[in-house]
Amino acid sequence: MDPPAYGDHGAIRSLQQRKLKILLSALRDRNPFYGPRIEAASLDPGSATIESFCSRFPSTTRAEWIEDQTANPPFGTNLTFAQSSYSRVCRTSGTSGKPMFWLDTPESWDAMLDNWRRVYDVCGVTAESRILFAFSFGPFLGFWTAFEAATSMGCLCVPTGGFSSASRLDLMREANIDVLCCTPTYAIRLAEVAAEQGVDRGALAVRTILVAGEPGGSVPSVQEHISSLWGGARIRDQHGMTEVGPVSYPCPAEPGVLHVMESSYLPEVIDPESDGSVEDGETGELVLTTLDRIGSPLLRYRTGDVVRAVHRNPCVCGTAELTLEGGILGRSDDMVCIRGVNIWPSAIDEVVRSIEGIAEYQVIVDASSSLPILHLRIEPDPAVNDRYALQQLLQANLKHVTSLRVPVELAESGSLPRHEFKARRWERK
Repeated sequence: MDPPAYGDHGAIRSLQQRKLKILLSALRDRNPFYGPRIEAASLDPGSATIESFCSRFPSTTRAEWIEDQTANPPFGTNLTFAQSSYSRVCRTSGTSGKPMFWLDTPESWDAMLDNWRRVYDVCGVTAESRILFAFSFGPFLGFWTAFEAATSMGCLCVPTGGFSSASRLDLMREANIDVLCCTPTYAIRLAEVAAEQGVDRGALAVRTILVAGEPGGSVPSVQEHISSLWGGARIRDQHGMTEVGPVSYPCPAEPGVLHVMESSYLPEVIDPESDGSVEDGETGELVLTTLDRIGSPLLRYRTGDVVRAVHRNPCVCGTAELTLEGGILGRSDDMVCIRGVNIWPSAIDEVVRSIEGIAEYQVIVDASSSLPILHLRIEPDPAVNDRYALQQLLQANLKHVTSLRVPVELAESGSLPRHEFKARRWERK
């Protein structure tokens, strides 16, 4: 199929409609997981519209495909082709439950590489770029698709699975790395190690840091904090999941905004309680249908990602693809309610990172009584002269943003956990 004109929402919708019919047709007779569901929804692949599909086909939850893989080990029944057709096995990280397998055909893998190439293009990555991938390179899809897409573009790609932070910094200097791929948390940690090792980050060639893997990469204060640690490097966010693939790219014209690649996904934003759609600009849960991953698809998959989506026709950058203001705001199961106030981890992250001098922090939610209590531990940077003033400033800012009194404790230097992949700063009791 010809690529759509991304600035024409009608053209995008037409492409989605054609791909949806192909997808439903392939799954109805060949996919044991989705075939019966398509029949039960009385959807005829030849005449189904996007509207009828979204209104009649039930959403897919994570629990359902975990149950399917548990009952039909190891790969479950959500496979459209014989197992001999699949060439890739990836696995979820397990941060939201039991790690689960995901298989891909060469065709679906290539489609995900195409999406990554779009991400790189928007971020200014070219064949001349030198990219360091600060990942473990385990069985997580995001690592491999990002790496292979970059190699296909002719970039100089440096994998660092198993390397220490100090070794990665040495490689960055020796190979003249100008693009760093990692989580937001690890970008902060690597800068901290550089300071400990006496490495002048401003003297390194890093000009772009592409972050993913956790909420926060589109939060302005987090972006500014990471940029300041890396000599003014550009911070570019992106998101995806092993079970769906790379989903979004950063808006090239507006900071803190992601766009969903609608040529590959049919996105919806729903009220997680009622399962109904929400109005433009309202917060809801992102639901995705994978249009190009026919061999191992997900239909109306409830991602658990909380977003504030709007349709701009077009955005100031020229695209008509769905806009996620603020990127991924959090996970639906991450929110805590403290004395009637809903608190998202990204909101706390934004407040903390807006204040200079905080090296690391930890959030404790004590739900042992009928009224849950939230408090923070912070580790001031060793260069901070007045730790008490820093503590009082953070408490005041937290109260201003949340309307709650959030106690802040001071921790000794180096005492709080450091994270090299996805951060786990929230402790629930």
